[in-house]
Amino acid sequence: MKIDDILKDKKRSISFEFFPPKTEQAEQVLFETIEKLSSFNPSYVSVTYGAGGSTRDKTMSTVQKIKQKTSLTVMPHLTCIGSEKKEIAEILDFYKSIGIENILALRGDPPMGVTELPDIKDGFDYAKDLIEFIEIYGVFSIGAAAYPEKHKESPNMEFDMIYTKDKVEAGAKFLITQMFFDNRFFYGFLDRAEMIGIDVPIIPGIMPITDLKKIKQLSLMCGASIPYPLNSLINKYGDNPEDSRKAGMEFTIEQCRNLMENNVRYFHFYTLNRWEAVSEIINILKLFPI
Repeated sequence: MKIDDILKDKKRSISFEFFPPKTEQAEQVLFETIEKLSSFNPSYVSVTYGAGGSTRDKTMSTVQKIKQKTSLTVMPHLTCIGSEKKEIAEILDFYKSIGIENILALRGDPPMGVTELPDIKDGFDYAKDLIEFIEIYGVFSIGAAAYPEKHKESPNMEFDMIYTKDKVEAGAKFLITQMFFDNRFFYGFLDRAEMIGIDVPIIPGIMPITDLKKIKQLSLMCGASIPYPLNSLINKYGDNPEDSRKAGMEFTIEQCRNLMENNVRYFHFYTLNRWEAVSEIINILKLFPI
């Protein structure tokens, strides 16, 4: 089923992101996580696509296995950086052939250590170009990324919103945000989106905090700022794993609670292929889909 149709019927939606496992043992962990989280009846799950297409085959095989082994609606991520149109078409043809109806279309980042985007003669420069190409197929519900604090390459918030609207006008039916830790950025994004005429569902991407030190490192990589209250927790509990997890989870739970109190209806959790933290958040907040 197409995700934009699913969301129309939902008063509240939860969804989960996974990454393709590298080993047989990691695959077992992933499918244990999928089994545990399936009990929450998620609207859909997604599978990431490594920088520069580095997990192409693993992503495709993981998507196929989830499709075969479960009844979940699964959405593969697809990035266009470093790929020719022919390669993208082959991937889309494969997904179409196995009954996939949803794609999260992204420009993507270059592989680790590479600072410049590759120049591909018959490729795509931006996510909107990829979205336009996927739209031609006429069979996929297309999602795109949104950045509450703006994409790190955007010169300012205004230009970032223009780029975001370009993706919607190209065919994106819903947006999923990068992780953020200060809800004010998300509310500000919603206001800007309304002002510019973006009227598709905007889904906050939530990263459960189970390790305060690691979350600081991760935020630096993706450009998500650390608000003062979270930074205080990092300084106070960062060196104690047990206290770090407890404080981090309390922060995430309160973040989600605030979103719920402000009528946010959709939640997309970055699981890191683990079920425990996400399950805890959902159960404590009674964040069940309706």
